[in-house]
Amino acid sequence: MRTWREMRRFPLAVQLLLVNQLGVNTGFYLLIPYLATHLTDNLGMSAAVVGVVLGVRNLSQQGLFIIGGSASDRLGARGVIIAGCALRTVGFSLFALGDNLAVLLAASVLSGLAGALFNPAVRTYIAQEAAERRAEAFALFNVFATTGALIGPLLGSALLLVDFRTSALTAAGIFAALTVAQALVLPARDVEPGKGTVLADWREVLGNRVFLAFALAMVGMFTLENQLYLLLPDGARQATGWDGAAGLVFLVGTLANLTLQLRITHALKERGHRTRWIATGLGLMALAFLPPAVVTVGSGGPDGAADAVLRALPVLVGALLLYLGVMVAQPFVMELIPHFGRPELTGTYFGIFYVVSGIAAAVGNTVVGWAMDTGERGDADWLPWACCALFGLVSALGVAWLHRLGSLPTPSKPAVPATA
Repeated sequence: MRTWREMRRFPLAVQLLLVNQLGVNTGFYLLIPYLATHLTDNLGMSAAVVGVVLGVRNLSQQGLFIIGGSASDRLGARGVIIAGCALRTVGFSLFALGDNLAVLLAASVLSGLAGALFNPAVRTYIAQEAAERRAEAFALFNVFATTGALIGPLLGSALLLVDFRTSALTAAGIFAALTVAQALVLPARDVEPGKGTVLADWREVLGNRVFLAFALAMVGMFTLENQLYLLLPDGARQATGWDGAAGLVFLVGTLANLTLQLRITHALKERGHRTRWIATGLGLMALAFLPPAVVTVGSGGPDGAADAVLRALPVLVGALLLYLGVMVAQPFVMELIPHFGRPELTGTYFGIFYVVSGIAAAVGNTVVGWAMDTGERGDADWLPWACCALFGLVSALGVAWLHRLGSLPTPSKPAVPATA
């Protein structure tokens, strides 16, 4: 109820975009986690081809965030959001109807480009509409996104009992409904005409060295957050010997998010500089990988049901700490980004932030994957957990160092790119 009351205090446009994010994550996680299985088991594709299809989707999204951000600044976030959801409707429909590589690659490109459009555009719109209440708006955004990330796989598992095509068409239908809702309800905002070229905008943002340093420091947040879908579920299965234990990781996170996110953001907002809390959140995320190591490093399987429950607890404590770290840091990260430069470049800053941190996180995820494989071969099960803890610690120290230098902006005083 607290979430709904807080939500109703925002303008209708913000409320719609919060529900939109619930739908976006529900539709995405309804389909994407099961796509690789569909391509291999149903269509008989090789692992290499599956990797190409999934890689094209990820590259289309991560590499083109800057396009979505600039389009939001130049054309208005509303139209970019609508276009992105419409493109994802088409892309997911092609996944349902296509059974050859050309169609599947087209589906991957369209669905990736869709994310590159509406992700920075939604954040730009919320940042502009929420004004001084950005932290609370992005805290709610996190709640709705996390809830969708839980609902999506559950709904996808149920729909797969019918077939993959039903699941994909349902996901496409969700995005079609979001497209119509935004076209009918989302208000248009006035757009300040750009005074220079898009390339000049990119040069201005990329010339902000403090902003780039901050984006690189966020490698820990993005890399460790991704372990909710890789290392922690694997650790839960390993600790308990039960495949379903992975779902408990998401359940713990969703319940914690619904009950604690707004309380945490409200409590921290007026207590000290925001960047201190970003560093604290990153530190919590680093700490999250120590409890699971206790039961997953150098030990065999559980000895009975009672032992499985006891061994699950440290993994779930780690998951809770990781979610708490995200809840502490993420709203203030999103609030901070627009203050690095001119309001007219809010979308470009969000777009480049996700490109830079996304590339850095991809490198980080590669390192974690290497550590998992190396640890398994060399009897060093501790290696991936240590890598993740180190990523979080380095990121926390990076943000703390930028804060100590006084380089980071505050909500009341934007930094000037030319002197950054």
